[in-house]
Amino acid sequence: MIHINLKLEPSDLSGKLKRFWQLSEQKIHLIENQYDESKGSPVFTIEGKYSSCGWTEWTQGFQYGSAILQFDAIGEKASLEYAKKKTLEKMAPHISHTGVHDHGFNNVSTYGNLLRLMNEGKIPFNEWEKNFYQLALKISGAVQASRWTPIKSGGFIHSFNGAHSLFVDTIRSCRSLIISHILGHVMQGEGDIKISILERALQHITATANYSVYYGEGRDVYDVCGRTAHESIFNVKDGNFRCPNSQQGYSGFSTWTRGLGWAMCGFTEQLEWIETADEKKLIPFGGKDKLASLMLKAAKATCDFYIVHSPTDGIPYWDSGAPGLQHMGDYLNRSADPFNSFEPVDSSAAAIGVQGLLRLGNYLNNKGDSEAGSRYFQAGLTVMSRLLEEPYLSSNPNHQGLLLHSIYHRPNGWDYTPSGSKIPYGESSMWGDYHIREVALYLQRIIKKENYYTYFNCIK
Repeated sequence: MIHINLKLEPSDLSGKLKRFWQLSEQKIHLIENQYDESKGSPVFTIEGKYSSCGWTEWTQGFQYGSAILQFDAIGEKASLEYAKKKTLEKMAPHISHTGVHDHGFNNVSTYGNLLRLMNEGKIPFNEWEKNFYQLALKISGAVQASRWTPIKSGGFIHSFNGAHSLFVDTIRSCRSLIISHILGHVMQGEGDIKISILERALQHITATANYSVYYGEGRDVYDVCGRTAHESIFNVKDGNFRCPNSQQGYSGFSTWTRGLGWAMCGFTEQLEWIETADEKKLIPFGGKDKLASLMLKAAKATCDFYIVHSPTDGIPYWDSGAPGLQHMGDYLNRSADPFNSFEPVDSSAAAIGVQGLLRLGNYLNNKGDSEAGSRYFQAGLTVMSRLLEEPYLSSNPNHQGLLLHSIYHRPNGWDYTPSGSKIPYGESSMWGDYHIREVALYLQRIIKKENYYTYFNCIK
């Protein structure tokens, strides 16, 4: 269980953040100068060098999005110009990519962040450039919404596994639908039928809350409150839920911690958005209060599970039910050990999940629930403080990764295991590097009392 430091202040991390951005700048330019883009999108490192092994093109937006965040944090113009150039050259296929559930990763991280910078006055306003970013985001949201499976209780955006498959990851791709809706985009189907992008976003969020998250209400004998299933399987002929499953975790009845992190982050940022939403537009879908209550329940459950089922420093092992954990003694009552002989930690799960802790804490504080809000926010600060230190922060000038000890696909054996070790460690992932930058920017803006960072800041 995380030992929450209740005395830690955001400003206490200022020195660590300054060093972090210095290292981040080095890593961005190292990849820019050394990585061969003809091999495809960089995904994760092998012996400190990024490789492109994977199943879909879902990480390129993180590569260029990282450079945008770097500019946002320290005003480094070379990173901005690089990101703008590459977004124009490389990201168009991702807008129209019908084969993935990752539009909220690729396109909001690039086009969305660039539009946000323009709306916030951090880059010069240009009407045509603004329209270009908006058009990309409108189409991206509609394409993502088109990956649709209807079920008895609504529907969901299905994963690349097929129409039967709901991934917990995709909660973060709802960003693309919400932005497209706010921009006033109209999705049209056969016979020019108009399809509500907002409705599909809210139905997907609801399906994820109902099927991907457990609440200790007796759903099955492994129903532990707050745990998540990576994949939920449906019968596409009758729309009925069949069973939990996992692609990258140990099993459908244990919790793959990066999936847990996606849920923590995804539900909390949608909670923040729904506070700003037009109540009248939400009435057909149950109303703002009902939807917010659903999201808050899922956010609290997953964040509570993370706090209880992580080691004392808040860096989780890759799956809560990983079989080797039984050999590690009382591992939840000591700091995580990325160099152990049984199971790897996953720092990328922490980098994603910590944003959920911080956002939930801030949300509850703004609602007047300071006791719960403080608990979640301080847990987030505790984890973030650890991520900004060795052995997680990469200070090796020859290592292209920024956040060490990230895990991609443990069951498939895709992660590099050093010679003499029984487990993988010491490598980075493009999503881990992006998300540690994103939460670092989030905290830096709070420290400097700048505009609060949300994905929907790209919409005025």
